[in-house]
Amino acid sequence: MPGAHPIIIAGGATYVMVSQELSRANVTVAEDADFPAGDHVDGPFSAYSQAQIIDKHALDSTGGKTYAELDREDPLRDVAMNASFLRASLFTSVVSFGVAVMAMGVGLSFILAGVGLRAVGAAAVPAARTRAEV
Repeated sequence: MPGAHPIIIAGGATYVMVSQELSRANVTVAEDADFPAGDHVDGPFSAYSQAQIIDKHALDSTGGKTYAELDREDPLRDVAMNASFLRASLFTSVVSFGVAVMAMGVGLSFILAGVGLRAVGAAAVPAARTRAEV
């Protein structure tokens, strides 16, 4: 059986690294989030949920207006901007988790394809020998 493909290792290492970095920020999903309220943000679902609730809180604070819709002089513009930055960071981590899982899947498919090709090759060799002997 072949060993772990380097892409699987890289994907796994990326997943763990992103999870650890999120965990170090010591963020908890807000209690009024749709899911998983109160959870420590260290994975793709908790990061996504926290990003969504940040958006809700920011829109509540700005009367439903986004950063672009607020006047330049409006003090709430900073609230909208900070919320935007935080959401972008959390969404970047969600994408990173997805890419890491995809890389692990690609590595696994390479291994399975290699095993399949070996099996086909091993079956073809005896058939070729039998034809040569006839």
